[in-house]
Amino acid sequence: MKRFVIVGLGNFGASVAESLHSIGHDVAALDRDPERVDQMSRLVHRAAVGDGTDVRTLRRIGAEDADAAVISTGDNITASAMTALVMRDLGVDEIYVKVVSHDHARLIEKIGVTETIFPERESGLRLGKRISSRSLLNYVQLGSDFSLQEMAVPLSWVGQSLRDLQLPRRHGISVVAVHDVLMDAIHPVPDPDAPLKDSDTLLVAGRDDNLAKAASLR
Repeated sequence: MKRFVIVGLGNFGASVAESLHSIGHDVAALDRDPERVDQMSRLVHRAAVGDGTDVRTLRRIGAEDADAAVISTGDNITASAMTALVMRDLGVDEIYVKVVSHDHARLIEKIGVTETIFPERESGLRLGKRISSRSLLNYVQLGSDFSLQEMAVPLSWVGQSLRDLQLPRRHGISVVAVHDVLMDAIHPVPDPDAPLKDSDTLLVAGRDDNLAKAASLR
């Protein structure tokens, strides 16, 4: 179990706090809005009303002993930067900051945080990739030109096995898992000799251009 401090309980911060708590981690949440704090009080270990830039408040909710902090203070760039600085001064090893623009990200990155998160941009990129191909179901960017995608099995692949298809050699992609949708069963180590069904989906990894070509197959 790790200890996390979440500053800012808007949609993003509250979702992160609830998710971490449901996994079993120790979560302390902080927000200036008493109503938001009251809503989260039943979903985390500690919830308090306060200012994330105030070192005494952060100490009071246990930030000094936290393994990581998530800062989500909306479009208040100054507040997020100051909170990140205070977290760093308190010795928090990992600091994740939600940003609202590229300029916001540039400023926060100069502080030396672990990662900046731009949820709206990331969601937009995923949606753009997904709706560009009717075969693409999910999309996770792993690098500048490398991603993990879930795609429907092209009709030309149905009845063939992964060994028959030789996807790494022919298409430059690798199948990480096969999802049998009808049985709702995921096979993380797919049988290379099992014939693919039209009800299967494939979790595949590779360069974006190779994945796009595979997803466009019929």
